[in-house]
Amino acid sequence: QVQLVESGGGLVQAGGSLRLSCAASGRTFSSYAMGWFRQAPGKEREFVAAISWSGGSTHYADSVKGRFTISRDNAKNTVSLQMNSLKPEDTAVYYCAQAGNTLVLMSIARSVNWGQGTQVTVSS
Repeated sequence: QVQLVESGGGLVQAGGSLRLSCAASGRTFSSYAMGWFRQAPGKEREFVAAISWSGGSTHYADSVKGRFTISRDNAKNTVSLQMNSLKPEDTAVYYCAQAGNTLVLMSIARSVNWGQGTQVTVSS
């Protein structure tokens, strides 16, 4: 019911920063958990960060804690991912995701609503 469109991906050098945005249309973010996942070639899709739209709590994968920050703006129906101190291993297609709660979202259940993804490439 909600369409998600990511933007902000690109090429950045290691140690640099990038900010991804996800815009939702069709419905508001109200009562939905939002998050970011990533998938590198030949790898499984992995959880990156999530934010609870009901409580405002956040969750991060250990690999990105201290470097990435997820935020939301319900008035604009957007969720962002600020990525700092980027590493080559952060290279992947990043997907915006939506679910009823953070547990469902982080478990990448079949009910998760996905965006089409945006490429992030971090050069050495």
